[in-house]
Amino acid sequence: MQLISKHPIVYVVSDSVGETAELVVKAAASQFNHLNIDIRRIPYVEDEETIEEVVTLAQEVNAIIAFTLVVPDKKQYLVDLAMKAGVTTVDIIGPMIGKIQDITKKEPRYEPGLVHKLDEDYFRKVEAIEFAVKYDDARDPQGVLKADLVLIGVSRTSKTPLSMYLAHKGYKVANIPLVPEVAPPEELFKVSRTRCVGLVITPDKLNEIRKERLKSLGLTAKSNYARLERILEELDYAESIMKRVGCPVINVSNKAIEETANYIIEDLKIERRTV
Repeated sequence: MQLISKHPIVYVVSDSVGETAELVVKAAASQFNHLNIDIRRIPYVEDEETIEEVVTLAQEVNAIIAFTLVVPDKKQYLVDLAMKAGVTTVDIIGPMIGKIQDITKKEPRYEPGLVHKLDEDYFRKVEAIEFAVKYDDARDPQGVLKADLVLIGVSRTSKTPLSMYLAHKGYKVANIPLVPEVAPPEELFKVSRTRCVGLVITPDKLNEIRKERLKSLGLTAKSNYARLERILEELDYAESIMKRVGCPVINVSNKAIEETANYIIEDLKIERRTV
């Protein structure tokens, strides 16, 4: 025997977690001057026996059943059974799915739990962004071995903005600046060449970018950082490291960040680690 409630009862039935229906019920109840609703959530409903039990319980206490069942046969079974029992049902998600289907002419997937898969994508993105910040500019060489992708190149070849862009796509990216006076971390030569990409740029373009960078910092453009001779030295050194690593190389001279990122994902087919 179930407990009798002093408040209106709503059974929330879902073939997933049931959070969506519960939030809708709470939002509706909030419109009735602090009305207390006894919400009883029944998640992960996959069988007809559970549906039958819920309808029987709802009938006994004159409760409403609010549901987010997306599998058509389970949804129809609940609606038909509740109608025979005189139990009121509210389809939370079905009408919206139907309207979207009408305007797009596309068939729904009818797969439970997709919202939570989207949540997983969100948290993966957040984790990837945190990773990109932590392992930016070779701050911690251990990131090289944990990354989905390692970017290498001289200063001002868009390593950091590209890392962040890819992070928003859910990729964990570490980047390492190549400087003649500083040997790259040994971890770089342990990473698979399929998880490393070298970024190169034409000397003239790099010279232009570095001069603008110095101006923005209020420094003279005559600094060694922007000297063409120094740039050529750095590019030669970077090329030698990339050959040693054996990684693919992308010339970013006239490429937007999005274009480079798409090339990495679609052409080089860099994949996210599964562990």
